Amino acid sequence: MTLDALADDAFLREFETCSIALESWSHRCHVRMAYLYLSRHGYADGLRRVRDGINALNASHGDKIPKDQVDRGYHETLTVAWARIIDATIRRWGAGADFEAFAAEHPHLLQKRLTRLFYSRERMMTWEAKRGFVEPDLLPLPEGR
Repeated sequence: MTLDALADDAFLREFETCSIALESWSHRCHVRMAYLYLSRHGYADGLRRVRDGINALNASHGDKIPKDQVDRGYHETLTVAWARIIDATIRRWGAGADFEAFAAEHPHLLQKRLTRLFYSRERMMTWEAKRGFVEPDLLPLPEGR
């Protein structure tokens, strides 16, 4: 069974138990996980769960994720930016019945490069942005609630 075929609770269990294979961990999975945490726990606790969960999943994959590449592994600015975008979408239009309904209503969130509206590649792909949140240089992000 693919991750897309799992119900939201089953998907979250797979994520929380670090049972998702690295090659299956896609942008869609990131958005789904963030949507589930943010819609169920609010922005502050949801973001904490997103951070902790990604770091735990990455740790479970050990040496498969290079630590010396700015574009691989956990990236704080990307994480916060996506959380703020997803949270703003939930606040403005509602969470919907489940992730599939939410994704169908907001397909732009499944575009991996959506953050390029807010950040230049030069600003995003820095060690400063990877290690800590940096503000965007193109357009302001919506505020986290």
